[in-house]
Amino acid sequence: MRATPDASDSPIVAGGVPDLRLAGLAVSAWLTALAGLHLGAATVLLAAVLAAVFSAAGALHLVGVLGRPGRRARRHGWIAVAVGLGIVCGGTVGAARLVVRDAEALRSLAEQRASVTAELVVRDDSRPVRGNSGRPATLLVTTELVALTEPDGRRLSAPVQVLVLAAHPAWQGLLPGQRLTAQGRLGVPRGGDLTAAVLSASGPPVRRGAPSWAQRAAGSLRAGLQRACAPLPDEQGGLLPGLVVGDTSRLLPTVEEDFRATGMTHLNAVSGSNVAIVVGAVLLLARWCRAGPWLAAGLCGVALVGFVILVRPSPSVVRAATMGAIGLAALAAGRPRAALPALAAAVTVLVLLDPALAGDAGFALSVLATGGLLLLAPRWRDGLRRRGVPSGLAEALAVPAAAQLACTPVVAGISGTVSLAAVPANLLAVPAIAPATVLGVLAATVSPIWPAGAEFAAWLASWPAWWLVLVARYGARLPAGTLPWPGGVWGALLLAALTVALLVAVRRPVVRRLVAVVTVAAVLGTLPVRLVARGWPPPGWVVVACAVGQGDAVVLPVAAGRAVVVDAGPEPGAVDGCLRRLGIREVPLFVVSHYHADHVGGVAGVFNGRRVAAVLTPSRREPEGGQDLVEAAADAGQARLLTASVGGAYRVGGAELVVLGPPYPLRGTRSDPNNNSLVLRVTVAGVRILLPGDAESEEQRALLDRLPLGALRAEVLKVAHHGSAYQDPEFFEAVRPAVALVPVGTGNTYGHPHPELLARLARDGVRVLRTDTDGDVAAVHGEGGLAVVVRGTPAGRQP
Repeated sequence: MRATPDASDSPIVAGGVPDLRLAGLAVSAWLTALAGLHLGAATVLLAAVLAAVFSAAGALHLVGVLGRPGRRARRHGWIAVAVGLGIVCGGTVGAARLVVRDAEALRSLAEQRASVTAELVVRDDSRPVRGNSGRPATLLVTTELVALTEPDGRRLSAPVQVLVLAAHPAWQGLLPGQRLTAQGRLGVPRGGDLTAAVLSASGPPVRRGAPSWAQRAAGSLRAGLQRACAPLPDEQGGLLPGLVVGDTSRLLPTVEEDFRATGMTHLNAVSGSNVAIVVGAVLLLARWCRAGPWLAAGLCGVALVGFVILVRPSPSVVRAATMGAIGLAALAAGRPRAALPALAAAVTVLVLLDPALAGDAGFALSVLATGGLLLLAPRWRDGLRRRGVPSGLAEALAVPAAAQLACTPVVAGISGTVSLAAVPANLLAVPAIAPATVLGVLAATVSPIWPAGAEFAAWLASWPAWWLVLVARYGARLPAGTLPWPGGVWGALLLAALTVALLVAVRRPVVRRLVAVVTVAAVLGTLPVRLVARGWPPPGWVVVACAVGQGDAVVLPVAAGRAVVVDAGPEPGAVDGCLRRLGIREVPLFVVSHYHADHVGGVAGVFNGRRVAAVLTPSRREPEGGQDLVEAAADAGQARLLTASVGGAYRVGGAELVVLGPPYPLRGTRSDPNNNSLVLRVTVAGVRILLPGDAESEEQRALLDRLPLGALRAEVLKVAHHGSAYQDPEFFEAVRPAVALVPVGTGNTYGHPHPELLARLARDGVRVLRTDTDGDVAAVHGEGGLAVVVRGTPAGRQP
C-alpha cells in the first residue's frame, strides 16, 4: 500500500518556507548574465567588482570579524553573500565571453561587410524563416567559428558564435557537430546574445568530415520516425515528430496556429516535460520490477542519455535534460527536498557555462516550469487529495496547472496576451501527451530494425495526437480565449508580482473564498458580453493589418463576413488565423501586390474554407515561383484571374479600390519586383487608405512625378516594405497620414522598421502601429472620428 505523502516528501522545508538557500546565487548570476548581453562587458565587470567587495564584507561579518550577528542577521547575511557571489560569477564569466564576442578584429570585418571564407562547426538544427527576397525561405544556422580567411589571405581564429543566413538547399540537411567551410559576406548582429557576426552565405557549404556518431544516430532515428509517420493523416503525421523530438518540418500551419492560440506550443519543443515523460516511463517499469533506488536511477540515466541522442544533443536539448536530471538526483539521494536546491545549482552552472541562455525565453520557460512543479504542484496535489480527489486525477490536475501558472508571466511578456484557454486546454491535453510521446519514442527506436513495428507504434500514437489536434482546434475557436496584457519585460514582471501576491494571499481561507467568488463573477459577467459583442473585430473597422510575421496581409471589410484581402503573408496558417478572428467567410476579391514569398506564401490560407471569387494580379509576373503559387491556388479554388491596370477602379460592396501604380514598368532599380508593386488607394466608409505594397524610393518617386497633386492623400497608410529605410521623404509629405500601419515580423534580421523612419513619423504626429509589437492592428471610424485598435483592446485610441 502506498504511504500518504507528508511534509518531508515535499520540496518545502518545515514551516512552509521553500528551501531557497541557493536561489539567490542562481537568480543573481542569471540576471547579471542577462544584463551583460545588453549592457556590455565593462558594465557587468564593474558590477562584479562592487559585488565582490560587498560579499567579502558580508562574509567577514558572518564569521565574526566585524561583529557577531544574530540569528536573523546571519540568515540575511548568507542570502546577501549568495547574491553577491552570483553577481561576481555571472559578471566575470559573462564579461569574459563578451570580450571575445566584441573583439576588434572581427567586429571591424563585420562592420566593413567583408567577404570571407569561414571554417565553422554547426551547433543546432537549421531554422527556415520567410523573407522578402523572393525566395521561398532563408535558413538560419547557428554555428561556432573555427577560423576565417580574409580576401588578402590573413587568417583570424576566435571561438565565437556566428549566425549563418543561407538560401542554398544544401544547408538544410546539416547535422549539429558538422564541420564545414563556407564563403560569404560578414554583417553586424542585432545584439542581445553571444552572436559575434552574421555570415550571409553565397553558396553551398563544403563539408569537412562527418558529424559525431551520436549526431548520425540521431539523424537516422529521426528519419525513421518521419518514415513511420508518413502513412498517417497530415495533421497527426506532422504533429507526432514535433511531440517526440521537436521536428516541426511537416507540421501544418493551421495546426501550428491553433496550438499557439491555446498555449500548447510548448508541446512541439523538446523540454523538461519530454524528458520527464520518457524517464518516468522507465522509472515506472523499474519500480514494477522492484528495482532499488540506485538501480532505478541508473536505468533512468541510461534512458536520459538515449533520449538526448535521439533528439540531438543541441544546447536546448542539453538544457531540457539538465532539468530532467534534477529529479534523478533527488531520487538517487532519497531526498525529494533536495530537488529545489538542485534546480538552483543547475541554473547557476548552465548560465555560467553558456551566458547566452540568460536571454533565451526557452530557458526561462524550462526553469519556471520545473520550479512550478517543485514548489506548487506537490501542495496542490496534496490539497486535492485531502478534499477527496483521487490520487491520479489530483496529480493530473496539479502538474499542468502549476507549470502553466509559473510560465504565464514570460508568455504574457512575449505575446502581450494572457490566454484564458491555456490552462483548460493543457489539462485536457494531459492524458494524451504521455502515450503519444512514449509510443513515438518507441517508433523512432525500432525504426532502423523493424520498420513495420515502427509504423504500428506510430499508428497507435496517432490517436492521442488526434486528441491534441482536436483540443487545440476547438480551444482556438473559443470567444474571449485571450486577454490583452502589457508586453515586454515590464509586463512580465507585473504579472509575476501579481501572481506571487495572489499565491501568498490565497493561503488564508477567507481570501481563497473571496478570490473564487470574484473569479466566478468575472467569468459569468464578462463572457456573455464578449459572446454578444466581442472586442475583436472592433465595431466600425475599416482596415486591419494582420500579424503574419515578416510579411503583408491587409483586410478591408465590404459586408458582414465578407472582405477584400490584399496579400497573404508568408505562411497559410497566419493569414487564415487572422481571417478567422475577423469572421471572414467569403473573399470577393484577393489582390496580389507582387509575387514575393512574404506576400503570397500564405495564399492557401486565404482559400482555406472560404470562397474567393476573383484574384487581381500585377502585370509584371516575377518571381515565377510566386506566380505559380497564386495561379495554382486560384485554379484549385475556381477563382477568376484578373490583371490590374493603372487607373483601374474596382467597387466591392462598401469598398472602392483604385490602382495608382506603378505608373510605368521600372527596370534596373534596387529591387524591380518591389518597385513594380501594385499601389492601391482604397476608400472604406469615407476613410482613404493607401496600400503601396513594397514600393521603394524609386517607385515612390515615379508616383510623385506622374500623379496629380493630392492623389496620394490618405488618412491611413500601410507603410511600404515593412518600414525599410528605402523611402522617399516627399512621399510621406504627399500622403500626410494620421495613422501608419507597419506589418513586420518579430526579431527580423533586416532591421525593419528603420528607426529613422519611425522617428520621422513620430515627428509628424502620426500614430504608428506595428504588428510585431501590437499583433493584429485596425483603424476604425466612428462618431468620434478615426481611431486605432490593437487586437484585444476594448476601445480605440485616438490617433
